[in-house]
Amino acid sequence: MDTPTEQTPHLKRIIGALLGLHAGDSLGATLEFCSWSSIQRDYPRGLRDIVGGGHFNWAAGDATDDTDLTRAVLLAYQDATRSGLPRADFDICRAAGTHMLEWFEGRWPGRTPGRRPVDVGGATATGLSRLLRTGDPDRSGAGRGRAGNGSLMRCLPTGLFRRDEQAIVADSMRISAITHDDIRCTVACAAYNAVVCKLVDGGLPEAAVTAGLELAESLAAEQQCGPAVQDAIELGKSLSISDMAENGPKALPGKGSGYVLDSLVIAVAAVMDPRPLVDVLVDVVRIGSDTDTNAAIAGGLLGARDGADAVPVEWVEVLQFAREFTEIATELADEREKPLRL
Repeated sequence: MDTPTEQTPHLKRIIGALLGLHAGDSLGATLEFCSWSSIQRDYPRGLRDIVGGGHFNWAAGDATDDTDLTRAVLLAYQDATRSGLPRADFDICRAAGTHMLEWFEGRWPGRTPGRRPVDVGGATATGLSRLLRTGDPDRSGAGRGRAGNGSLMRCLPTGLFRRDEQAIVADSMRISAITHDDIRCTVACAAYNAVVCKLVDGGLPEAAVTAGLELAESLAAEQQCGPAVQDAIELGKSLSISDMAENGPKALPGKGSGYVLDSLVIAVAAVMDPRPLVDVLVDVVRIGSDTDTNAAIAGGLLGARDGADAVPVEWVEVLQFAREFTEIATELADEREKPLRL
């Protein structure tokens, strides 16, 4: 894959975040729905190559719904940049919803036209079906109590291409609510993107996680909701990815099976892990259950921390959207540094 000859550290972290998410998704897809014990038996040292297969018989490097829907949000930010409009005049949520519907209805690269995706989470299907009926991304969510990780897995572009906290919160929560409007999901997306933003700007993991924790606390007070998200971040700070890989996900409320706060816990623990990106992602997958989504969410933070060079070339070469993600990141990175036009 061709890449730009000159990449600043800042751009490398943006590209690294997108490639880290894609790589985690494609690595984990092979073992999605597998238990920790079965992975221990079959891959005692973990799966270290992107080989495809799995429950949906992916080709090596295929994007699952995690990467596909991240692409949908990424395209919305590209649309905003190319529109030339001030931020207040471009509806980023509506654009993201439009691209999600393209994915949902089969207008998507690598798929037979009209063929719907094989892997659609329940809340995502509910929300996008409502969006298809109403045309209103602000009245399409699946409702309270639906607290899966289906919006956390796709929210990364907001943290990459929004700088100020107000914009990060607004975009993260509103784009989440297209499908996942439960407060745990919307606040988790905002807190995650606060972490992403700090990492992309060169912040250390400890400071970045603190920024996410402080934002979660502020939003909990503002929204008058409980401390679930900040509790998850604190738990993530206390847990070891290598320990969970070796001994199982006993400390996770949902045992890593798709609960949004489980995925947030794993992502925080991953970015606090000082080991290289590859070793951490391999161990995230070893935890089992929702392996592709947990690794995608963690991979976004690890890539933002370590940069594009941390993602192995042999992984990047097979990733379905590696070239496109690199090109879009390069196009949008300069926009992130320009003065805001509100």
